[in-house]
Amino acid sequence: MENTLPVDVNHDTQDLCPMENATRAELVCNQTDAWDWVYNMQPAYMSIICFLGVLGNSFVLCVFCLQKRHNCVADIYLSNLAVADLLMVSCLPFWVVTIVDKFNWRFGEPMCQLINIVIGMNYYCSVLFLTLVSVDRYLALTRPLSQRRERRAFWARGICLSIWIVAIFLSLPAVLFRSVQFFPHLGIDACYLAYPHEGWRVRYNMTVSVVGFLIPVPIVSFCSYHMTKVIRSSQRMRKGSRGSVERKAAHLVLVVLAVFIVCWLPYQILVFLDTLDYYEVISGCTWAYVLDIGNQLATYLGYSNSSLNPFLYVIVGKHFKQRAREVFRLVLCRRKLRWRSLNSTRTYLKSVRTSVRSANVLS
Repeated sequence: MENTLPVDVNHDTQDLCPMENATRAELVCNQTDAWDWVYNMQPAYMSIICFLGVLGNSFVLCVFCLQKRHNCVADIYLSNLAVADLLMVSCLPFWVVTIVDKFNWRFGEPMCQLINIVIGMNYYCSVLFLTLVSVDRYLALTRPLSQRRERRAFWARGICLSIWIVAIFLSLPAVLFRSVQFFPHLGIDACYLAYPHEGWRVRYNMTVSVVGFLIPVPIVSFCSYHMTKVIRSSQRMRKGSRGSVERKAAHLVLVVLAVFIVCWLPYQILVFLDTLDYYEVISGCTWAYVLDIGNQLATYLGYSNSSLNPFLYVIVGKHFKQRAREVFRLVLCRRKLRWRSLNSTRTYLKSVRTSVRSANVLS
């Protein structure tokens, strides 16, 4: 997120905060050991997230794109979620290099803005796409014969496009207020987020809380509660039925939603505490230290959600595993057909050459 990256004006490295800015970073707590541990841990942790996220989300997209059957509405939402996660984890290497280089940004101002707007978009896309998936699974379980427009692929693609536009709009502070600035006392060029007024910090926190938590969570909770009721009441349905498939999909959605909340709830708590800090409801060196360190750790925990989703599909999603096997067989069959075609072509060319040589000898 924009205000929790390693070199932001409001939260992070105390050395990068200009002394004339009255931020809580001026309350030096002299906890250098903890900060050293955080910054030594960051590159390795983000590298692992990046590797697993790129590998897993690429695999998920391959399964969705290469399967023979048409994608249902939930698949469309989950594939868009995988795209958002893949874009986010692909941006992390830039920050890994920057942290290793003592926060010296070497990629220029356009990349500074682009990388951070993509990272900001990921949170909004994740929570909104998961909300849509939960609503779709709720409709599939409670109204299985419904042909409402919400469950048509055409409308689902239009909704996904709208989500991307909204996420870009909500992430615009990364473009408007982030720039590369030189810090003489450190001798580095930092990719730096500086709001024109501290009020922007509160507005941003409120947007994150409302759009990313207060609106989606009640919707998701309502859908999850009713999905759980339907699943429990229909345990005796025979396994081969359509309802069984819907229940398996609902199980997967419930697990993905639970992991998302576990990964991002600490960040939401820190955002709320940060707002209290702005209004001086909480203050002091201890709170400054807790919020600074906490924002770092909560953000990285949130990032890890982008690398966990694909493994949840494989571990929990029995239907997804079946489709992955189908795609694997399809790719394997295509390779076998190409190999056979290549061998038959070689055999044919060899026979032609032999015939030509025989004709030349006879002539």
